[in-house]
Amino acid sequence: MTDIAIIGGSGLYHLETMENSHSDTVSTPYGPPSDALTSGSIQGEQVVFLARHGAAHTIPPHRVNYRANLWALKHRGVRTVISVCAVGGIRTDLGPGSIIVPDQIIDYTWGREHTLYEQDLSEVTHIDFTDPYCSELRKALINAAADAAIGIAPTATYGATQGPRLETAAEITRLERDGCDIVGMTGMPEASLARELGLCYAAIAVSANDAAGRGDGPIEMDAIKTHLDTGLRRVNQILQRLLLARR
Repeated sequence: MTDIAIIGGSGLYHLETMENSHSDTVSTPYGPPSDALTSGSIQGEQVVFLARHGAAHTIPPHRVNYRANLWALKHRGVRTVISVCAVGGIRTDLGPGSIIVPDQIIDYTWGREHTLYEQDLSEVTHIDFTDPYCSELRKALINAAADAAIGIAPTATYGATQGPRLETAAEITRLERDGCDIVGMTGMPEASLARELGLCYAAIAVSANDAAGRGDGPIEMDAIKTHLDTGLRRVNQILQRLLLARR
């Protein structure tokens, strides 16, 4: 049984360091997950990997079946989930290439299937979401980055927007007024569903671009890819350190 899972966001569709891997599909009460679950070992630790947008990046953020993804991981026996995601930097020190471990989140999404508790209930179910990320896993990520000598931002508020379009400059100004430091499209309801399922969940984010109106000129997709490639190589080093420390 595998304890830990990694959900890969934009730019991360497989784990090159995974050994002895095999993939299989999982059926869930909520429909199919984004992709098959790939199991294998990294640094001697058994890991499950799931590509959030599918292996060919064909599922936009608002159409990701977050409920199926998290249910499938829980069903597999996973207890700890690391979300790797791409974001835009709102705060001036979180420009392209920055690595961030957020500690708070504000949800601006709408119309998504955001709870497991909505049918055939014996009573209404609420979860405490004061601190949306698992403090133990956040600490492990921060320590792993220090061990790898990789500088990160150890706190930030993630603004989760609907997508798939990027935001306007005025929307980013609103998010900044609200206290958001980074902006992405997949942070919710993934984090709250993980909490409903009792999973220890945390995110490690790569700043792929300056948020709208915060950089020079329009946001270029080619530049995003370049920054993601660079940032994800560093994230991979952090993940390897974390997994090595779990042995």
